[in-house]
Amino acid sequence: MFHAACCRLHADHAVVASLTATNAGQKLQDATSIFCTHKTGYAIPVSRDMRFLKFGCVIPEVKYTNVVGYIDKVVGKTLRAAVAFFFRAAETLAGILIPKRTTMRRPNTKSHAFRKQRRFSEEQEMKLLDSWIEACQPDSGTNPLAATPPPPDAPAGRTKDGGFSPYAGVRFFRQLPISKKSKDGLAPKYVEMSEIQRATLPHSLCGRDILGAAKTGSGKTLAFIIPVIEKLYRARWVSEDGIGGIIISPTKELAGQLFDELKIVGKHHSLIIGLLIGGCKDVNAEKERVNNLNILICTPGRLLQHMLENPNFDCSQLQILVLDEADRILDAGFREELDAIISYLPRQRQTLLFSATQTKSVKDLARLSLKNPEYISVHDKSVTATPEQLTQFTVIVPLDQKLSMLWSFIKANLKSKILVFLTSCKQVKFVFEAFRKLRPGIPLKCLHGRMKQNARMLTYLQFCEETSVLFSTDVASRGLDFSAVDWVVQADCPEDIATYIHRVGRTARFKNTGKSLLFLMPSEMEMLTRLRAVEPKIPIKLRKAKEPVSISALLASLQVKYPSMQQLAQRAFVTYLRSIYHKKDKEVFDVTNLPIEDFAASLGLSVTPKMRFLKRKLGVNLAPTEATHGEKGPHDAKSIVDNRKLQVNAWSDDVEDKVLIPKESSSFDMGSGKTELGTWVMNKKKLKINLHRPTGTRVKFDDDGNVMPPLAALADTQTVDSSVHLDAVKERYNKLREEMAMRDKEDKLLHYKRLREKRIKEKQKLKRLKEEEGTGDDQSGSDENEERIPKRNKIYFNDDDEDNVVDNEITAEKSACLNKDSATLAAQEALALQLLRSMHS
Repeated sequence: MFHAACCRLHADHAVVASLTATNAGQKLQDATSIFCTHKTGYAIPVSRDMRFLKFGCVIPEVKYTNVVGYIDKVVGKTLRAAVAFFFRAAETLAGILIPKRTTMRRPNTKSHAFRKQRRFSEEQEMKLLDSWIEACQPDSGTNPLAATPPPPDAPAGRTKDGGFSPYAGVRFFRQLPISKKSKDGLAPKYVEMSEIQRATLPHSLCGRDILGAAKTGSGKTLAFIIPVIEKLYRARWVSEDGIGGIIISPTKELAGQLFDELKIVGKHHSLIIGLLIGGCKDVNAEKERVNNLNILICTPGRLLQHMLENPNFDCSQLQILVLDEADRILDAGFREELDAIISYLPRQRQTLLFSATQTKSVKDLARLSLKNPEYISVHDKSVTATPEQLTQFTVIVPLDQKLSMLWSFIKANLKSKILVFLTSCKQVKFVFEAFRKLRPGIPLKCLHGRMKQNARMLTYLQFCEETSVLFSTDVASRGLDFSAVDWVVQADCPEDIATYIHRVGRTARFKNTGKSLLFLMPSEMEMLTRLRAVEPKIPIKLRKAKEPVSISALLASLQVKYPSMQQLAQRAFVTYLRSIYHKKDKEVFDVTNLPIEDFAASLGLSVTPKMRFLKRKLGVNLAPTEATHGEKGPHDAKSIVDNRKLQVNAWSDDVEDKVLIPKESSSFDMGSGKTELGTWVMNKKKLKINLHRPTGTRVKFDDDGNVMPPLAALADTQTVDSSVHLDAVKERYNKLREEMAMRDKEDKLLHYKRLREKRIKEKQKLKRLKEEEGTGDDQSGSDENEERIPKRNKIYFNDDDEDNVVDNEITAEKSACLNKDSATLAAQEALALQLLRSMHS
């Protein structure tokens, strides 16, 4: 069934076709009426078979081509003949000539002529672009932003006098010397260029190496995607040519974001792009297809894996290399991988480096074989190092109140999209699980490097689309473009100023506004001083926070209800302190200044996890001491930190999460020196004793329930003096040793007795088995009745007269036995002869 279709012809006229048809446009079965309506309301009815017309007005001039084309598109081809007949009849009645429809057929893209014409037009465009770039390229070392931009309506390309329009300093993408396909891909989303794009694209399109630095969210992605596409397009790159461009990203999420952006800009090109990141199990399929790709977007580890393991991987024809977040890729974390990758790449190539905090190290630039690179920093003269529309705050929060402060902040901003940065993966997992069970009233998500690739990408896409809270490590601090983030909260102090800039750069991107909040402990105030002293400055404001409502009791109850939460809390505790210990800047990060006890209690832990990774560095045995009961002086807090610096050991750190020590352990003075009690240490499910400390781990409580030193029971309670008597202690230890020795002796005798009984039972069992096997054997039965022949004695010959007397005696005895046996045999032979003689007689 098809119904009314309307197409506007002029400002005052319209043609409306109304009909009822069947058979889906194959044949016009029932056309009820077709009429032409004027703005005055007069109409010309048409009969069913269209043989006569009744009219009441003059039909105005209409554009037949538009009408027929519209009806053909909306209603179908079966109506075309009826409409044509109607207009010819109207032409006859009104005396006006309606132009005939001109047929516009779609070109056959599969024909040889069409492909030849398209290749010819592309070649002409490439020659024009090469001439344009060569004629108007900017001078090396200049900043295109200093040039006066042409007006928006100025012509681009070849001018009337045969020259070309300058493209240095232009503001719009359509004024750049790039292909029409790239302009068509950019047009729906991008029209005007940002500062970093205006400054770098004129140089990069000329084939020069670039070091680009700009604030976060300033549009650096397009500044290197467009040159990659254009360089391969002007080189007439096809799939048979192999890999022509490589874009390296430090994280998987950023690589996926670059891949999506490249698909948008290059959707009209015939280049083949591929994404190579870790986490994909089908590596063999990648190895088969990687050589058919033209542009690779990858992480360093995955790219190096293909270079080492895939014999068919060939990048000898590489034209352009891009390092996104170059300072992160060039640092120690990716140094070995990057050096190996560079060794596989040709030296004759174009290299582009982009980051918000760009490196100027001559050593790093020499590693990449850069040739006279153009260093372009569009925000060198900027007043602030962060986006101007970003509002930044910081609050001083003790370590044991961080989680409570974070919980209060989330509860106060339930309608905001919040990104929370933490130090380690295990911290992210613990905070996410704990807050998720406490239900703050807003969706929660987590993102860290230990997650699988599909889960990471799903979390990233979900956070971009909905208002929620995302707990993340620094894996999300660089390059990722989260849409409309309201708050960036740094619950842990950043390692350096560059990390701070990248973290807060996840909000206030491009022209949007945003806010950031930094939690600093009293021992980390040096970081605030550095942030304010950096040039360009970072306008961060110090605010006084209200006392948060403690959630330690809630976390403790969760660990009782969910045992797995306790393990997460222990691991979060250990990994955070380990990260603080490994930080190089000891003026800001000093683990000895942290309240270890209070921090463990704030996580809901009833006992403090043992730390065993400081002994090698400090070279001392830092043992926990028992907390004193009673009044505390002003120096108690520092003494607790000094006494409980951390339990250390030279063993592996892999199992330290499961090792616990009492929060209150004892210490006492014995004689002139201070002796501390020994503890039990777990190492890979094997119970071992720390030999560097004396034994004795018994904990006693007094009548009031307070912890007593282990030897306090030996003190004289009748007198006022409650000191420990050494003689009583020694006497008790000697008595315990004697009792232990007696018990050990008894245990050994009992053990030997059990072994003897076990052997006897085994022998009896074997004997019974042998008897059962030999029951039906007659020969074996007769053998049992016979007397067992004694074993033949050995004869020893001693030639030396000075041999031992004992040896001579033994030899004599054995010789006597031998003679006795021989006499018995002779008597038996004589008796046998007598019997034979008596029988014959």
